[in-house]
Amino acid sequence: MTLKNKRIVLGVCGGIAAYKSILLLRLLKKEGAHVRVIMTKNAGYFVGPTTFEALSEKPVCMDLFEKTDDAAISHIKWADEADAVVVAPATANMIAKMANGLADDALSTFLLAVTTPVLVCPAMNTNMLLHPATQRNLETLRSDGFEVLETDFGKMACGTTGPGRLPDAEYILDRLKACLFSKDYEGKTVLVSAGPTREFIDPVRFISNPSSGKMGYAIARAAEQRGACVILVTGPTALEAPYHVEALPVDSARDMAKAVFENMDRADVIIKTAAVGDYRAKTQADQKIKKQNEELVLELVQNQDILKELGARKTRQFLVGFAAETRDLAANAGEKLKKKNLDIIVGNLVGSPDSGFQADTNKVTLFFKDGSSEALPLLGKDEVAHILLDRILEKNGN
Repeated sequence: MTLKNKRIVLGVCGGIAAYKSILLLRLLKKEGAHVRVIMTKNAGYFVGPTTFEALSEKPVCMDLFEKTDDAAISHIKWADEADAVVVAPATANMIAKMANGLADDALSTFLLAVTTPVLVCPAMNTNMLLHPATQRNLETLRSDGFEVLETDFGKMACGTTGPGRLPDAEYILDRLKACLFSKDYEGKTVLVSAGPTREFIDPVRFISNPSSGKMGYAIARAAEQRGACVILVTGPTALEAPYHVEALPVDSARDMAKAVFENMDRADVIIKTAAVGDYRAKTQADQKIKKQNEELVLELVQNQDILKELGARKTRQFLVGFAAETRDLAANAGEKLKKKNLDIIVGNLVGSPDSGFQADTNKVTLFFKDGSSEALPLLGKDEVAHILLDRILEKNGN
């Protein structure tokens, strides 16, 4: 479900933004992808092929008639083997070639032979981008099935300010991943809650928990990549919101409840990963509580159980909850599944450094409404997210 072991071809054209392709290549390698680079000869004026060869650990193709060790013509062999292609930066010249089926160098010939998803990332002077011919060519690429990124707005190397900048490598990577997923959630709205809540005692102190929000953010990102309209209700985290999701930041459990209930009617699927505080201070001090006595007694009152209320209110929504337990996982998760009228509950035992709060990986068991369950091995949270989305479609009859 990730780019691990995927065969990605990176096409680099001759533009000042070619340096960002180096960053993109590093990210692709970090994801575990096998990357080959095809450069135009003009790209070599901006970044030399040695740099790409060192980072990809593979020879770079620049010549139409270069041969590999087994005497196969590189651009044809790579086209057959590629899982996806990203052209970054894509110049006006290469875009024109692609739109009109021209093949006069290694990269343009390769692109004419590719049948896998191609992500085109334009980067050029603003006037060149806005020229009717370039806009016509971009529209042709879109109608032909290419994924074309919108450029960023900003100051160019030439001094012009406007659209035409190549997006950051992190964004290109995210959109490349989206190209590889089927859009099986297209037309659906997914509401995800994530992160911790904070219950303030006074203006500078609060009760909270160590939830990082990583699992919920992974689910929101995966759903968006698979075509869903995503609403992310998020407690305070250190994470950047996933691209193209509607992020609604909240603090307290009451804030989260309000945001979730206000948006639940829009949702087809609700996935509640947030670690909501069960209790809040009965009274919140207006000023900082000064240290006076050896002991301080706080009187707490119970917060509303958001998940239970969602189970009571739901009509057409498919409802998923999470259960972080310290013992008796199956018994506790099963009880919550029934008590809160859930369709799936995702349970895990916290305490292990590689699973649960703060970790990038998770080891969970999915408990289903029909009484069955599925234990997953230790996986990255992005992988868990996609498996959960798969199971929701299966159990929801889609």
